[in-house]
Amino acid sequence: MQIRTLSRLAAAAAAAVPLWAHAQVTMKPDGQWRSLFTAGASISGGNTDARTASVAADIVKLTDHDKWSFDGTGQYAKSGGVRTADHVGGTGLYSEDITPRWFGFGQVDLLHDQLAFLRLRTTLGTGLGYHVIKEDRLTWDLSTGVAYTMDRYTEPQLVDDEYRRSYDHADVLLAEESNHKFTDNTTFHQKLTVYPSLRGNDDVRTLFDAGLSVAMSKHLSLTTSFENRYDNRPAAGLKKSDTTFVTGVSLRFD
Repeated sequence: MQIRTLSRLAAAAAAAVPLWAHAQVTMKPDGQWRSLFTAGASISGGNTDARTASVAADIVKLTDHDKWSFDGTGQYAKSGGVRTADHVGGTGLYSEDITPRWFGFGQVDLLHDQLAFLRLRTTLGTGLGYHVIKEDRLTWDLSTGVAYTMDRYTEPQLVDDEYRRSYDHADVLLAEESNHKFTDNTTFHQKLTVYPSLRGNDDVRTLFDAGLSVAMSKHLSLTTSFENRYDNRPAAGLKKSDTTFVTGVSLRFD
């Protein structure tokens, strides 16, 4: 009985972790499009009944003065006949240098999460950033701006002390991001974004992502990733924080 219980707990934990979580695409300022794709699936039966599937795509075009980036992710997981994950999302970002140090940016984030009753979350953001460090092997940027988020729910949710089918709000956008190239084969990326509310209350959301990538060949990389999502006032029945730690193999096209 203990072995069976531990097996089910392990399967549930594995199903809750998305294999796609933010592996790092190659960053070179040469104006070429580069991409990285990750896909994974797991099926178990017998004493443990669990299924999980995940996909991801990261695409980047970087020059010495601007950057285009797009990423998309999706995951479906079930354990013991109960869905533990069912969501897809994507981000688009463009930034351009105004001076050698200052840059402007615009971004859009999309998220659908069936288990959170979130039909679609759309976040639009824009602002200014500063290249604190801009070298071949290390970059570190700070940015600030404003964002506007539009949440649409599949059924009414208790948000901000009221049942709602939609919830729109404006936020401040604060972020820091760095890319590290330790060796020709090993890179590390991390980004922290904070969204304090402009509604005059203490609402705040934070997003933190970090990823280590080690190239095994020209097209295959071993990746380890960590991500945390925090919302101090989520919809009723949802936890404030979600954290995942992932290792996987990714296919890249340089």
